[in-house]
Amino acid sequence: MKRLENKVAIVTGGGRGLGKLFCLAMAEEGARIVSADILEKDSLQTAQEIKKTGGSAISLKVDVTSEKEAAGMVEETIKAFGRIDILVNNAALYFGIGRRPFHEISPVEWDKLMAVNLKGPFLCSKAVFPYMKKQNKGRIINLSSETAFTGSKGFIHYVTSKGGIISFTRSLASELGPYGICVNSIAPGFTDTEASRSLTDDITKYNVSLTPLGRLQQPQDLIGALLFLASDESDFVTGQALVIDGGRYMH
Repeated sequence: MKRLENKVAIVTGGGRGLGKLFCLAMAEEGARIVSADILEKDSLQTAQEIKKTGGSAISLKVDVTSEKEAAGMVEETIKAFGRIDILVNNAALYFGIGRRPFHEISPVEWDKLMAVNLKGPFLCSKAVFPYMKKQNKGRIINLSSETAFTGSKGFIHYVTSKGGIISFTRSLASELGPYGICVNSIAPGFTDTEASRSLTDDITKYNVSLTPLGRLQQPQDLIGALLFLASDESDFVTGQALVIDGGRYMH
């Protein structure tokens, strides 16, 4: 039996990048997938790829900063599959954000990033909660970042939002534990994705000498942790931040 057989998983930001990879990986393990993304075309493509391989998936256009759209995402999931077992709060503003001193970041940009990266997970978690509570079981997996622990010059808005995700995860885990809902976070290091490549002229110049495992992180390096936290194997794991970065930050 596959690890996520008959589970229903919502992945925000599921249209491309890590979100798409997460959708495909969980579908391969038997999950029925909801690819939710503000980019409708990309979200649809993810769902189509899953269906081509015999999986079950739907796509939804969702702005995670909207309480109404987050609630609508959950309603459509229930209509399609009848339950919600896993929520992966992956959607975030990261692609193409410029590196610059904190005093040059406008309040508008700060608010926009916080809305997607922090308010989004709050609204989506709030929307799935009644259904997971009814089942007395569920998984919420939030995407943080290694930079939440180490800091990063020029990205104070992004790093702050990802630090907030760590605190959000811990607090939510404390509240939802009595309902059998496990809440954890994954904190990737700098990963070779399209979004990361948008931030640098040459990703191969990334200094891997500080990484004990000695190479640039690849998207596939996150799959094992994702499947563990999404599956029944992690039934007694909650409130944790799993840093996956080849050992650059050890705690």
